[in-house]
Amino acid sequence: FLLEALEDLTLDMFERFKYKLSYIDYDEMANLSKYLLKKANDPVKLANYMCDHYGANLAVDVTIYVLERINQRDTAAKLKQEKGKDYKMKYREHVQKNYHWIKDMNARIGETVTLNSRYTRLVLVSEHRHEKKKEHEIMAVGRRQAEIMQEQVNSSIAISDLFKPDRDRQTPKTVVILGAAGIGKTMTVRKIMLDWTSEGLYRQFDYVFYIHCRDGNLLTAQGSMADMISKRCPSDNPPLVEILRRPEKLLFVIDGFDELRFSLDQPQNDLCSDPWEMKPVEIILSSLFRKILLPECSLLITTRPAALQKLEQCLVCERSVEILGFSAADREEYFHKFFENKEEGRKAFQFVKGNEMVFTMCLVPIMCWIVCTVMKQQLESGEDLAQSAKTTTGIYILYVSSLLKSLSSKLKQNLHVILKRLCCLAADGIWKKRVLFEEKAINEFLLNQRDTLPLFLNESTFQKGIVCGSAYSFIHLSVQEFFASLFYVLEDDGEGRDKQEDPKRDVKKLLENYGNSRHDFMLTVRFLFGLLNKERINALEKETGCKISPGIKEELLMWLQTSQKTALAVNAEKRAVIHDLEACHCLYEIQDESFVKTALGYFTGIYLRDINFTQLDQIVLSFSITKWPKLESLDVGYCSFISEDHEEHLDQKLAKLSYLDKQSPIYLKQSPIYMLCESLKNPNCTLKILRLEWCKLTAACCGVLAAVLSTSQCLTELRLRGNALGDPGVRLLCEGLKHPTCRLQRL
Repeated sequence: FLLEALEDLTLDMFERFKYKLSYIDYDEMANLSKYLLKKANDPVKLANYMCDHYGANLAVDVTIYVLERINQRDTAAKLKQEKGKDYKMKYREHVQKNYHWIKDMNARIGETVTLNSRYTRLVLVSEHRHEKKKEHEIMAVGRRQAEIMQEQVNSSIAISDLFKPDRDRQTPKTVVILGAAGIGKTMTVRKIMLDWTSEGLYRQFDYVFYIHCRDGNLLTAQGSMADMISKRCPSDNPPLVEILRRPEKLLFVIDGFDELRFSLDQPQNDLCSDPWEMKPVEIILSSLFRKILLPECSLLITTRPAALQKLEQCLVCERSVEILGFSAADREEYFHKFFENKEEGRKAFQFVKGNEMVFTMCLVPIMCWIVCTVMKQQLESGEDLAQSAKTTTGIYILYVSSLLKSLSSKLKQNLHVILKRLCCLAADGIWKKRVLFEEKAINEFLLNQRDTLPLFLNESTFQKGIVCGSAYSFIHLSVQEFFASLFYVLEDDGEGRDKQEDPKRDVKKLLENYGNSRHDFMLTVRFLFGLLNKERINALEKETGCKISPGIKEELLMWLQTSQKTALAVNAEKRAVIHDLEACHCLYEIQDESFVKTALGYFTGIYLRDINFTQLDQIVLSFSITKWPKLESLDVGYCSFISEDHEEHLDQKLAKLSYLDKQSPIYLKQSPIYMLCESLKNPNCTLKILRLEWCKLTAACCGVLAAVLSTSQCLTELRLRGNALGDPGVRLLCEGLKHPTCRLQRL
């Protein structure tokens, strides 16, 4: 199109163009020599000489500049338009190239997979969040995901519909994607970037720019919005004026809002409306969010729920959706995509599906990836999948072990020293709420061993204009929390870094802060319990060469039994009861029968309210029930139990079945309270009083309750007020009551 513009000129205008070109001094560059201009006696030669001298992209800009100065504005405008079309295509190709491939979190040099071959659909639902309660992002996923799936199953929204008009025909300009850590927010927006390049998604936007908030945290020098756009373009001289001319055609993808370390509460007078104005990055982003800068553009922002309040303070969210994770079918698809060997994929998935806890955690994509990673390692080495750990801690130990296996014997010699420094860094970051560590921090913690460092930390190199050297982060926040927990159980032999400003191995302080702010330290404390399991201690010591001290067991036990800030309280009958399910989660992680029985021996009951029990919640509660020495009462009034099958569907089936069919294992296992009732049937269970009032139970729950009535030798009182059991459910309960071994006295 440069040649076409020159060919449109008359002979007189062509000569005038060459004369003007001989002395323009464009952008302080040397002019095309008069010798070459004299030789350029036709448009073809002149176009070639200009491209050789200026470069193809700049040659077009120079041509437009000269045409405007010889009053050939129509030709210049046409050339601008053609250049814009051509550059849009180049930009799409640039984005496609950058987002086509992905690297697994533990990938070695040269190991990549295509995004489309790995990406698995995530379930998104429209979310109008009103609750203020914060929950630890990672461990809250299962509860929140199951709750929303159950209550808002019809509100699922496709990625392609995020910017479509609402019922009032209003098209949102700001869309927020919510999701806990590891739920797939970044993968989702990377998929959006890739699909946009094929013109199959968001065709209304000429340009889509991806900005990760980690980049902004490291930017210290001033810049402009034009600079930020320029550094995401494929050439040194993008048509910024043309790009910014139509801001309504721009979409900015802001990934990881919750990772911004600076305040966005900037004074109105400090904000800028000029995309060319030089300002600190916090001013630029604040102006963009508040629609002072490029008010007609569209924003797609991802954030963790904990940062939603902060986000709402600086922008008006016109549409929000929440990523729930993988459905059961999506999890199966992910396994088959991950394993190149179809038989291995089928085998791995069937095993995980049978392990209810691991299968539940695979709702979260990062957990699904970790499980697939460690299971692939096991299958490749010929190990039995049945040896795979069931707890969260066990999965992370397997993951870390799989990384360590790639180290040579020489590198493993100093591994214990490096791990201690890494744990110190992790703990320091958890206390300071920091997930990104600059080169200075790495050096301060003596973590500059380039051979082993990449195994545990990801290095990011930032683009020109957003560059501040390298920055490091753990693969995932939950991995950082794992190493932070490990910090508290490693023996201190003096080989780690020991300065005054280091985090102290004060477990009491950690537990006190956990008691004050559960959501900040929940997973850290769970890992702390899990790391004190004897088998895991042996496995870690063997793999890492580090010595782990189980000495804090007594401290944890005392904390469980005495602290009113954790899970404990005394009820009206002056009996010690557990008031928080989190205590059961911690005991499940440690998997130490003696410790669990000692801890629970202090209590005679459990009292819980307003909990939406997930599969994992039922598993940990059932685990505690079977280990409880003197359990007398279980009161879970006003709670609900999540089932993968719809209870209405089960109730419809119930009406068509005979009594024997209703007691078949296949039917009973579909009940929402099946796992709980299985633990109550355990011979070791001493429960006397079971209260399930206002728990939204239906007839689908009565079969397993009847089985408990006919099996339990201790249960004397059952309360079911406020549940819609219906006639079929009551009949089932009556069959249990008629059983000769039933000991129930009050219903």
